[in-house]
Amino acid sequence: MANKALATRQRLQFRLEPSQSKPRNPFALAARQRVAGSHKKSATAVRQQQKIALKKKLVDDET
Repeated sequence: MANKALATRQRLQFRLEPSQSKPRNPFALAARQRVAGSHKKSATAVRQQQKIALKKKLVDDET
C-alpha cells in the first residue's frame, strides 16, 4: 500500500522544462532594445516649474 501512495504522489508532480515556460512579452523586449527614454513633462509640471523659477528670481533681485 505504501508504494502505491508514493507512486501517486510522484505522478502528481509536474516539472516544466525551460523551453516550456511562458513566452516573453515582445513589446517589452522592443522597448528595452531601443532604450525607451523618459516622457515629456506635463503642462502643469512645466508651469509649476516656471512659477517657482520666477519666485526665485524675484527674491534674488530684491537682495
